[in-house]
Amino acid sequence: MTRNQLKKIVLIVGFSLFTFAGVSTAEEKDPPRLTMFIGVDVSGSFMKSRYFDDSLNFLAHYIYGHLKGIAGLDVPKILFVGSLGGMKGGEPQTMYPIQNFEHKSVEGIHSELKRLFPKTHNDRYTDFNAFFKQAQTICKSKGLILRPISIVLISDGEPDYPGQKGHDVSKIELQPFELISRNVTIRLLYTDAKIGDQWSTKIKRSRVKVLTQDAKVMVSWKDAAILQPGKSFQDQSRFFDWLKDNVDSDAHSQTVD
Repeated sequence: MTRNQLKKIVLIVGFSLFTFAGVSTAEEKDPPRLTMFIGVDVSGSFMKSRYFDDSLNFLAHYIYGHLKGIAGLDVPKILFVGSLGGMKGGEPQTMYPIQNFEHKSVEGIHSELKRLFPKTHNDRYTDFNAFFKQAQTICKSKGLILRPISIVLISDGEPDYPGQKGHDVSKIELQPFELISRNVTIRLLYTDAKIGDQWSTKIKRSRVKVLTQDAKVMVSWKDAAILQPGKSFQDQSRFFDWLKDNVDSDAHSQTVD
């Protein structure tokens, strides 16, 4: 073998190794950084509504899709699910960690949600601030500062605090989240247009993004034209397109004084 032939072989092998390394690096995904909190409204008003059962069924599909990263959904590194409120104002509630839901099927997650939030559970108050304070405490204690935070609220969006008359959303406190992360998105699902508008315009915030979706829209997630019969969940492209357009779409921050 001549010296020139040897040089060619070395160049070819070196180029192949460089190309392979480049492809491998490009295909490697960054580790999950998302912190996700999910709050379920178990007050009598929402639990007795016609949307509660539907919301838990949707939530099971939503959690599974995110945990598996199907169709490019963000995979949470940290996940906690808890109830919104309690029998007393400001009462902390149990936050169930990601281990309660990972390694389960959609049906398994649905069963777990029904076990954790049974219809016999009937809290008196819907206290969003208590839930938010717990989320903030968890972020600080676990060193999750500066990571993106997604907060999903399954609720009609009407706060109910001790001694409060009516449902004044202006008392909901989101500003403390702005000291924890620059990327905080709150998604209020199963509300209505009136309450949703109040969440967008009356709650003080600067960078925190708020997105609301009406219950009348949410219930369409399981329509046959969206969640197609006979297809595996991983292949439900119409459902995931609907999800990205109506639930996980980008929300815009705005300053509300």
